[in-house]
Amino acid sequence: MSSSSPPTHLTGYIAIVGRPNVGKSTLLNRLIGQKVSITSRKAQTTRHRIIGIHTEPDAQFVFVDTPGFQLKHKNALNRGMNRNVTDTLGEVDAVLFVIEALRYSADDVKVVKLLPENTPVVLVINKVDRVSDKALLLPFIEKVAAEFPFKAIVPVSAQQGSQMKDLLASVRSFLPEGPPLFNEDDVTDRNVRFLAAEFIREKIFRLSGEELPYATSVIVEKFEEEGKLTRIHAAIIVDKPNHKAIVIGKGGEKLKQIGTDARLDLEKLLDTKVYLELFVKVKSGWADDKSMLKQLGYD
Repeated sequence: MSSSSPPTHLTGYIAIVGRPNVGKSTLLNRLIGQKVSITSRKAQTTRHRIIGIHTEPDAQFVFVDTPGFQLKHKNALNRGMNRNVTDTLGEVDAVLFVIEALRYSADDVKVVKLLPENTPVVLVINKVDRVSDKALLLPFIEKVAAEFPFKAIVPVSAQQGSQMKDLLASVRSFLPEGPPLFNEDDVTDRNVRFLAAEFIREKIFRLSGEELPYATSVIVEKFEEEGKLTRIHAAIIVDKPNHKAIVIGKGGEKLKQIGTDARLDLEKLLDTKVYLELFVKVKSGWADDKSMLKQLGYD
């Protein structure tokens, strides 16, 4: 009588790449069912490489949300972010290349040139919910499919959460055999202190004008848990004195709004009451200061 072989378990790393603002972070949050990567309508919200983990009984998908490949500002921060993207592409088992439905620009072409030839790449066409005439999708897909030997093409709406099961099924076939790398209830490798700083930065992106968010960062200076209360003191780092005035706003209203919105998100994440105190500090040239970037976690 032949003994049956034990069931196979699959585990693998999958990079999510694309030009800025195609919805990579929204897609990651959808795939793992929880918010771990910050989002906004502004491009280049993500600065760090963030891992999101989706676990099934026989497979673990470890998604790596990379910063959008930076094509404009060439400071030390952005050079480091680009290095993050290229390093990640050399270390994963599969790649999700995300583009917007009916939009394939010169910036997308630049990212295609970075795609690895020996790693399976799935083309993810996001924001299909915004296409009113669906007949336009097929010729668009055929045009983009001719640009690179994609292993699969999956149209999705990350915003609405459609086609996520199809996307997971498509990726699953590229995962190697192996034991789980994380506990089954883990959703990210980042600690709550890091997520607190990111949630505050997200609110700055959402509540301020075009240029300001790119000149700001956040450091959590104190993080204390006291039973069902978490105390967080965080500094918002800005590049210029006039940026400080903008973040604070008239009568402190803007800073208060940033704090309130971030606190509500953090209470949901931590399942505790949160006392959040925000300060604004001017550190000129921080985006080109290597020691400052290291302090902010951009190493």
